[in-house]
Amino acid sequence: MQILRWVFKLLLLYSIQDVFLPSLAAQTSPQQAPVCSEADRAALLGFKARIFKDTTDILASWVGRDCCGGDWEGVQCHPVTGRVTGLALQAPNGDSGVYMRGSLSPSLGNLTFLEVMVITGMKHITGPVPHSFSNLIRLKQLVLEDNSLEGSIPPGLGRLSNLNTLSLAGNHLSGQIPPTLGNFGKLQQLNLARNSLRGPIPATFKSFLRLQYLDLSSNLLSGKIPDMLSHFQNLTYIDLSSNRLTGQLPISLFSLAKLQDLSLDNNQLTGRIPGRIAGLRSLTRFSLSRNRLSGQIPLSISSLQNLWYLNLSRNGLSEPLPAISNRGLPSLLSIDLSFNNLSLGTIPNWIRDKELSEVHLAGCKLRGSLPRFAKPDSLISIDLSSNLLTGGVSGFFTNMSSLQKLKLSNNHLKFDLIDIKVPDTISSIELQSNQLTGFLSGVLNNRTSSFLEILDVSRNQISGTFPDFPEGLSLKVLNIGSNKISGHLPGSISNLIELKRLDISRNHITGSIPTNLGLLSNLQWLDLSINGLTGRIPNSLLGIKNVRHANFRANRLCGEIPQGRPYNIFPAGAYAHNQCLCGKPLPPCRRL
Repeated sequence: MQILRWVFKLLLLYSIQDVFLPSLAAQTSPQQAPVCSEADRAALLGFKARIFKDTTDILASWVGRDCCGGDWEGVQCHPVTGRVTGLALQAPNGDSGVYMRGSLSPSLGNLTFLEVMVITGMKHITGPVPHSFSNLIRLKQLVLEDNSLEGSIPPGLGRLSNLNTLSLAGNHLSGQIPPTLGNFGKLQQLNLARNSLRGPIPATFKSFLRLQYLDLSSNLLSGKIPDMLSHFQNLTYIDLSSNRLTGQLPISLFSLAKLQDLSLDNNQLTGRIPGRIAGLRSLTRFSLSRNRLSGQIPLSISSLQNLWYLNLSRNGLSEPLPAISNRGLPSLLSIDLSFNNLSLGTIPNWIRDKELSEVHLAGCKLRGSLPRFAKPDSLISIDLSSNLLTGGVSGFFTNMSSLQKLKLSNNHLKFDLIDIKVPDTISSIELQSNQLTGFLSGVLNNRTSSFLEILDVSRNQISGTFPDFPEGLSLKVLNIGSNKISGHLPGSISNLIELKRLDISRNHITGSIPTNLGLLSNLQWLDLSINGLTGRIPNSLLGIKNVRHANFRANRLCGEIPQGRPYNIFPAGAYAHNQCLCGKPLPPCRRL
């Protein structure tokens, strides 16, 4: 999905360049570029006036009389007429400190020669999409992604009959999708994802005969997937995931011969996967996870020559699996059949023998010892959790030179942690709810400390004491709850500066809570409950500003609870069954 999203971004970039580059060329020619229209300058300054904070410093360049002279950042003009044809204001991805705060001024609707408007990544631009934008009848691209716009989509936008790209994704828009958007006869890309839009997909969308890219994911859309999608024979990308869509998969959907990416996961779809899936002969990515589908996976899926990602997890699919030959699904790299009504016993040869990067078969009733894969060096992620696997790990990691994520939780595995010889590429190990023994140092040591980010060995029979934590550790999650670990929590815990989640609950840990635990400023989850800890809860924990959950229950702690947020507003149960804790949220301490 990420690859196709990048393709969308690149297509958009090239389209913007088609509009902007002619004016740039004109500015470098000997001919004098015209001064911008006074009406357009006033419209841009109207927008600037509605932005009362700009950490991008883009608008600081909007000074002087000539908005077409090249000094007004993000503004492009026609080389002959001097009318503004492009406005592109984009915040860098992932930099939360760079933004504009304010709202979209209706004055932008006066830029009547505008062909491209791109205002993206400005997380603090709020308010509605102005109705005046319906006056921008020359507009070809309207991209208002990843802002904080609210209210409904103006029906008047349907007047913009020249639009080939519309993206309002990543805002807080609500209400129904206006049927008037069906007037976009030239539309090629439509992205309304990550909003709160409700209701059905409008039947008027049937006029989108040129549509190539459709993303309505992560909304509250309901009703059935319309049959009209089969009219869009140029479609290469469909994402309707994370909505409330119901009904069966329309047979007509499987006639889209150019479709490469189809994501319908996290809806309420029912029925079977049609055998006509073979009609999607260009398909590379297919995701139907988290629905209510039933029946068998059709054998015809094996004819999809380009399919590299297949996710059918969390449905009600049943056996038998299709008997796929060695030549079937030749491009497959990632498969997820987890949590269906499958009772596989062993992993089918057509999965085990392929050169896969991801194998996720959680909850498939696998039995016996851990499987051996024919081409283990290609594996990046393995999830065999919630099965009936037994025995040890001897030889399992042999030649897994690329493995990054391992999930073997909720099985009946029985081995000493010292037997784990994980590759130094691994970043996440989840082994909770097995019968593991040994010491933490078997898996958390000087060798693994440089690459391991997630370690969950909770609900096992691990004993011994904590190892020392050297500097430079990458751990973000450490969950050792419900074991038999004893001794003190070492002061070197402060070296886990990346740690976001620490759970040492239900062990036999004694001594005091180290003061320098408060140096773990990234911590969001802290559970020290049901141990033998003594002394006070150190006030240094007030230095952890991002903590959302903390539990000190059932220890031998005494003294005043740190009187600052969030510790004094956590539920009283988080401090219950200790020796003599006091202060909010518990009764006040007695003053002698």
